[in-house]
Amino acid sequence: MKTGANDMMLYIRPIAVSIAVVCFFAVSFIGSFCGFAPATCCRRAFFAAIAAYVVTALLVKAINAVLTSALISDYLNRLKEKNRAAGN
Repeated sequence: MKTGANDMMLYIRPIAVSIAVVCFFAVSFIGSFCGFAPATCCRRAFFAAIAAYVVTALLVKAINAVLTSALISDYLNRLKEKNRAAGN
């Protein structure tokens, strides 16, 4: 069974949402332990979760681009080797 490029791609949304949820609760617990008001903790945690989501989505897109590039170059190298072997 061949592995396609889609099998290697990382899914952006589930990873980013998971990181954002962890970040939300981490920031809210830290704010709560530091003695901030609940509204302040919630606001900071909300914005931290949004930032974590955006950063994670961008990083996963970058990782997917690197994986795709590696797959393409590997395929082209195998194709060149096959053509050299067939030519000899």
